Amino acid sequence: MKVGIALIEGYSFSREQVTLGLAGLGAAAKRLEDLGFDGIISSETAGHDPFFPLLVAAEHTRRVTLATGIAVAFPRSPMVTAQMAWDLQRFSHGRFRLGLGTQVKGHNERRYGTPWTSAPGPRMREYVQCVQAIFRTFQTPEKPTYFEGRHYRYTLSPPVFTAGPIEHPRIPIDLAAVNPYMSALAGELGDGVFAHPACTARYLREVILPQVERGAHKAGRSVSDIEIIGAPIIVTGTNAEELAKERQLLKRRVAFYASTRTYHAIFEVHGWGDLGKELHALSLENRWDDMVKRIPDEMAEEFATVGHLDEIGAKLAERWGGLLTTLNLPTDFPLHTHREEGQAGDMIARLHAAGR
Repeated sequence: MKVGIALIEGYSFSREQVTLGLAGLGAAAKRLEDLGFDGIISSETAGHDPFFPLLVAAEHTRRVTLATGIAVAFPRSPMVTAQMAWDLQRFSHGRFRLGLGTQVKGHNERRYGTPWTSAPGPRMREYVQCVQAIFRTFQTPEKPTYFEGRHYRYTLSPPVFTAGPIEHPRIPIDLAAVNPYMSALAGELGDGVFAHPACTARYLREVILPQVERGAHKAGRSVSDIEIIGAPIIVTGTNAEELAKERQLLKRRVAFYASTRTYHAIFEVHGWGDLGKELHALSLENRWDDMVKRIPDEMAEEFATVGHLDEIGAKLAERWGGLLTTLNLPTDFPLHTHREEGQAGDMIARLHAAGR
């Protein structure tokens, strides 16, 4: 199993929000590579663009994979996304992966100001096909590959506006997934499926992986050709006080997932469908504290791997070994002391040995 970690401009690796700046981002990326991580992901959180940090990381690293984990697709046209991906692939000498997700309707319309024109699954299918057509055209501009679909259209490629060939034109595309459609689409058209952090190990095993395999077989591929990528929720700390605080934050996070019906399929797999609906109803009344109180410990611990920093590696290997090909740690995973860096090195070695 490969091990990655998230990097965004607004956080350090000590659970404190800071402003890293360009120099800080570069230094952090180099440090993560030196610690032995296999990859760095940049996510669209805390108001930050996921592509820009990877440009800085590309300059300061030589080995690690660099991936958006994930970029929200629909607010960006396929051409805008393809151009950024192409440049990052060129600057990183072939180390970039394009991770895409749909986000939910409310965020697309009310946060991004993007029209929600149809169901997200079929639209994402065309989005990926269009981006792939643009990639092929960039590599062989004398023989453009165009795409015409219901939602997206690419039929014009003037030489002055067309990027030229690069050394590593094969850019892997990973699709964020919670529901069966997107999981199957990742298996059919993508190079990887990026399981949402809300996905439990049981949900991944019983719902996502069978659909990825179904999509792969539809395309005449093997499921072994598809990367199974996760960024599971991790609750850890260096002492009992830190761990207790993180456990309470975990319940608030589970309450947030329950407030969004997109994630209710996960609750249902575990037999918590009625509780999920109850929690959703409470969220509509803005009763978040009451929601947290309704979440039993056993539910919270299905959504997260919980343990002290010196034992979390073993627990992650036990829960996710044999399921994930890449496990990504969160940006706030504690790495601010030499002792914690040493523990991270031990954890990386343990997870490498727990491959899928």
